[in-house]
Amino acid sequence: MSPDEGKALRADAARNRSRLLDAATTAFAERGVDTSLDDIAKAAEVGIGTLYRHFPTREDLVLGVYGAQVDALDQRSRELSTSDDPGEALREWMRGFVDFYAVKQGMVTLLRTMMNGSRAGQFDQTRATLREAAERILAPATEAGVIRKDVAAPELIRALGGICLTSDPKSTPQSSTLALVDLVYDGLRFGATATAAAASH
Repeated sequence: MSPDEGKALRADAARNRSRLLDAATTAFAERGVDTSLDDIAKAAEVGIGTLYRHFPTREDLVLGVYGAQVDALDQRSRELSTSDDPGEALREWMRGFVDFYAVKQGMVTLLRTMMNGSRAGQFDQTRATLREAAERILAPATEAGVIRKDVAAPELIRALGGICLTSDPKSTPQSSTLALVDLVYDGLRFGATATAAAASH
């Protein structure tokens, strides 16, 4: 096999994995984790054998989807952390968390089982990544004085997760969930130095 052929095969494998993750993300959000793997493979336009090469078990596929969602939140925090408006950047990241949880809710039962089982250690990195993403997006807003200084990343994640867990994406309008996210954001701004300074003028 030539180097060019090897690169083409690796690129093809990467595309197939990405398509499988996209198809599984949609399926889990809409129908839950018990969705047929055959249906996911068909939606990704690959064979079931290709799915199993990338994700040997359903748990591996769930971990892949969960990890991809966390990585997307992490990447978004990197992009938004350089914004000229750190307060609005934080608000936008918080709203993006809703989409992350819409997918996670479809997998929540299996995820909890895996987190308490033999795969528990595999979640350590995703937890750390999510915490670091929250810290990264909080820091500029805190430094700019647009949110209060006593807010930590774990508290923000718990607050957003609590909102999402009580909102069923199949029956609760997203606008209602986003309104609650905005309410939490308003709470973060209460007592902020920049807000207080603006109010005194």
